[in-house]
Amino acid sequence: MSFKVPYSHLRRLANQLKRLPGIGERGAWRMAIDLASSSPRRARDLAKALIAVTEKMALCGKCHNLAEGELCWICADPHRDNSRICVVEDALDLFFIEETGAYKGLYHVLGGLISPWEGVTPQSLNVRDLLERVKVGVKEVILALPSTLEGEATSQYVARLLRGRVKVTRLGRGLPVGVEPEFTDPITLRESLRSREEV
Repeated sequence: MSFKVPYSHLRRLANQLKRLPGIGERGAWRMAIDLASSSPRRARDLAKALIAVTEKMALCGKCHNLAEGELCWICADPHRDNSRICVVEDALDLFFIEETGAYKGLYHVLGGLISPWEGVTPQSLNVRDLLERVKVGVKEVILALPSTLEGEATSQYVARLLRGRVKVTRLGRGLPVGVEPEFTDPITLRESLRSREEV
């Protein structure tokens, strides 16, 4: 679907916005129209924020999280548990785990998941750096990757490389709180049975 709008500037903005992850055609047009209807000051503030984030931020030299310097705030924190590394797909997953307050170890951002049909091979992920990091004082690597075909393939690949070097665990999988078994897919139910714990 493409709207027949004669305004080239608006079309150009919508086309740029829909290139962002999670933004579809309608969402891109909704944002473009909202920005076009707003004050020039609001658009300038947005443009300044976009430029600043791309100029001032880079990837952490240790874990590949987003950082404003050489290291991210987690790797720079001397109070973190250096014996555990939680492996995540991207920085957004890291932010969600941090939000829980339940984990005080370090992280490692892979930068994607193995997906041959999208051209993402094991060599294009940040796996080699992880193998180097586990050589120094790391006792456990926690795989916090999605329960998708790509996530499972990546988890198995990373676990195979780490086997014999360090303890490898993964997040428990099962029924989300408030969801009844009858409304759950078979894969989640199977994982719930496998991840059961004594009460």
